[in-house]
Amino acid sequence: MNQYSLLEFNTLVKEVLADQLERSYWIVAEIGQLNLHGNGHCYLELVEKDNNYVKAKARGTIWANVYREIHPWFVSQTGTELKQGMKVLLNASLEFHEVYGLSLNIRDIDVNFTIGERERKKQETIQQLEAEGIMDMNQGLELPTVIQRIAIISSETAAGYEDFMNQFQNNPYGYQSQLDLYPATMQGDAAPPSMIHALHQIHSADIDYDAVIVIRGGGSKMDLDCFDDYELCAHLAQFPLPVITGIGHERDQAIADLVAHTRLKTPTSVAEFLLSRMMNFESAINSLQKSISKLTQAFLHDQKEAIQELNFRWKMSAKQNLQKNAYQLERYADLIQHKPLAVLKKQQSNLDHTRHLVDAYDPINLLKKGYSITRLNGKALKNQKIKAGDELETQTASKTIISTIHKIQ
Repeated sequence: MNQYSLLEFNTLVKEVLADQLERSYWIVAEIGQLNLHGNGHCYLELVEKDNNYVKAKARGTIWANVYREIHPWFVSQTGTELKQGMKVLLNASLEFHEVYGLSLNIRDIDVNFTIGERERKKQETIQQLEAEGIMDMNQGLELPTVIQRIAIISSETAAGYEDFMNQFQNNPYGYQSQLDLYPATMQGDAAPPSMIHALHQIHSADIDYDAVIVIRGGGSKMDLDCFDDYELCAHLAQFPLPVITGIGHERDQAIADLVAHTRLKTPTSVAEFLLSRMMNFESAINSLQKSISKLTQAFLHDQKEAIQELNFRWKMSAKQNLQKNAYQLERYADLIQHKPLAVLKKQQSNLDHTRHLVDAYDPINLLKKGYSITRLNGKALKNQKIKAGDELETQTASKTIISTIHKIQ
């Protein structure tokens, strides 16, 4: 039985591996840990996971001379640094060191894989949001014309937040709104839970906000990864207030932009958007005011002409009425002057006629003319029944005769 010292055995393993393995392999792995040494070497721990279960692990090294070449290229193409949690496609050779054991000597990293992996994860998140029917929920909310109470999710020290505040508060129109900051981390792994916490604070506040704006300054493409996080985007999509985003990128669009009510490119654009709505509202009010003023002036002009017409007609009618009444007064004056005498004369004639009639029918005058009045039992004789023996009284002008009836023919 052959015996080997440990060094001899490790040397044997090294020789066998060198003979049997290819010069290099393309390997897909996730960066579990990354340490950049002061001497320029980059030390990695590479893992393969199934959810949170680690299925495989290996050490990797990017030597300083290689790191100086591939790192700037990687950053320029992907817009981000190599970092923990990133899945990469790397070209590496397996090295076995007698003291340090197995490790991967990384020679290159495929930037296209990293870019494609980001896009794959992004599309998976979009599909999940669409499958749950929440992708367009926030866009269905009504955004007030004038947004007066605003909750801001941003970092207090972010340049984007300062740009927004300067643009809004120093506007030349003097517009003002209530601007309340809810501080949050705006990049990295801590950003999604931090922003979700801010959303919970806004929802629990005793203020009826009109909208929520999410703003940050510029940064690398990978800095937008936190805005593709499913949990954050699901919260934004289902939030009961309109969400406006301005996360600082001209070309790239994060999923947070897609689920938001209104997506704008930069924090400054958000401020301009809010101010433009206020300006449009003021312009509409001014236009209505001018229209009302114009209509009022036209109405007053029409009423003035109507009043002038009525005044003219009234004067003409009054003049005609005065002329008519003057004529009537003249007639009445003439009647008052002459009518009473004629009336009195006529009434005097009537009285004289009546007096003659009264005198003509006076019983005394009739008796003087030879007439007489015969009475039976004190009543003038008309149709009473009389019989022999009744006593009659006959009155003449000068005497009264009493007679007894002996015979009636």
